Amino acid sequence: MMFFCVTLLILFSFMKFQSEGLTVIGPEAPLDAVAGEDLVLPCFIKPNTSAVHMTVEWMRLEDVASLVHLYKDHEDRNEEQAQSYRGRTSLFKEELQKGNASLKLSSLRVSDEGKYKCLVEDKSWYDDITVHVTVEAQGSHPVITMESYDHSGGINLVCESRGWNPEPEVLWMNREGDTLPAEDTQIHRDTEGFSVKHRITVYDYSDSNKFYCRLQQKHHVMEAEVIINSKLFDAWKWVVGISVSACLIAIGLIVTAVISYKKELQKEKEYAASVLQKEKEYAASELQKEKRYAELQRQRVEDELSKKKKLFAVDVTLDPDTANPDLILSADGKQVTLGDTEQYLPDTPQRFTRYPGVLGKQSFSSGRFYYEVQVRGKTKWTLGVARENINRKGIITLTPQNGFWTVGLRNENWHAAFAGPSVPLTLREKLEKVGVFVDYEEGLVSFYDVKSSSRIYSFTGQSFTDKLYPFFSPGLDYGGNNSAPLIISPVFNTE
Repeated sequence: MMFFCVTLLILFSFMKFQSEGLTVIGPEAPLDAVAGEDLVLPCFIKPNTSAVHMTVEWMRLEDVASLVHLYKDHEDRNEEQAQSYRGRTSLFKEELQKGNASLKLSSLRVSDEGKYKCLVEDKSWYDDITVHVTVEAQGSHPVITMESYDHSGGINLVCESRGWNPEPEVLWMNREGDTLPAEDTQIHRDTEGFSVKHRITVYDYSDSNKFYCRLQQKHHVMEAEVIINSKLFDAWKWVVGISVSACLIAIGLIVTAVISYKKELQKEKEYAASVLQKEKEYAASELQKEKRYAELQRQRVEDELSKKKKLFAVDVTLDPDTANPDLILSADGKQVTLGDTEQYLPDTPQRFTRYPGVLGKQSFSSGRFYYEVQVRGKTKWTLGVARENINRKGIITLTPQNGFWTVGLRNENWHAAFAGPSVPLTLREKLEKVGVFVDYEEGLVSFYDVKSSSRIYSFTGQSFTDKLYPFFSPGLDYGGNNSAPLIISPVFNTE
């Protein structure tokens, strides 16, 4: 027995030594690219080692990581690839044996700009690098329009263009190439890039009434010009004269109408007050009806929840064999929180390796069951039920299609049901304890706010054929403000 243990230790040390000799490398500087072109995101294993039998995973790093491309088990596995990358990504398959895990991203878009992670992994080793991509896009040709006359005798010009990235520099110039001061700049950004609107007031310079609007970037320059005839500058005087005459006539008409208007206004006020009073009375009546209906609904849900607690409450404990190595479970299996360091645990098929999740020990393949989880003091969490044959490795998307029926909290105050797409939940206050009820035969998963005895969301019309397990994730703990544990509470605990 001692010889066997020593042999395993030597073998493990040898594997670790071999793995430690490998590293993933890529560009340190950002990759500059142009919209519409193809781009290769470099990623190599050094020293050169075949990646044919490894997993190569490219991800876009945003608030939530999204899958860009996945190579696993000798083939592309892009079922969960982000929609915006469909049909635009590929690896150099013939180069994988040389350790080249670079990604080709075709037909670049401005929205592709950002950070990407290349992760290469096998059974005994993994490493990753981050690649930053900037996408430059040349916008539409600028258009100059005459917007209005200025009261001081000038003409207001507007220069517009859209679809630039990064934000272009905008210059107004006269015929001699002198820069003119702009008065107002409006900038808007969307998925197509920056749109700009630049305003300037120009005056009559006799023989030099030619003006230019120039937009420029590091690699692109576009320019539009306008020539204004001196006679147009004289036109503002006629405009002002006509405006003054019109104003005097209008004032006379207004004075004549005011006396008549005041009489009519008094009548309208009296009529409006009468209508308003009737509307107030109607609104008050409707509000009372709504309050009575809401109270009946609340009482009905409260009775329903009380019955579920009495008839279907189950004792749930956490299964350490499924827990992500970053999670810490209490000795009694009732609490889970995120640890400071990753534990060295065996990578079994049952264990979550990337997602910070853990299942309950108890499984259910028929009937109904109910349990409660305390989420007080947390800024991020997810809980619900999961199918037995779910994916527990790599990136996980929480949807019923992938075997997860869950709700959760993100960014301290955004509650949602992860129904694919997510459904925002409107709650009066932050949840402190959540009840989870499942009716296997009816295909129903319901979540309750235990404190207010109200239902917050239900997955209906589901079809269950595999075992279901309670699912828990305490969430990541950025900044130390999500350190409180998820706690499986006794159903009849009144805390």
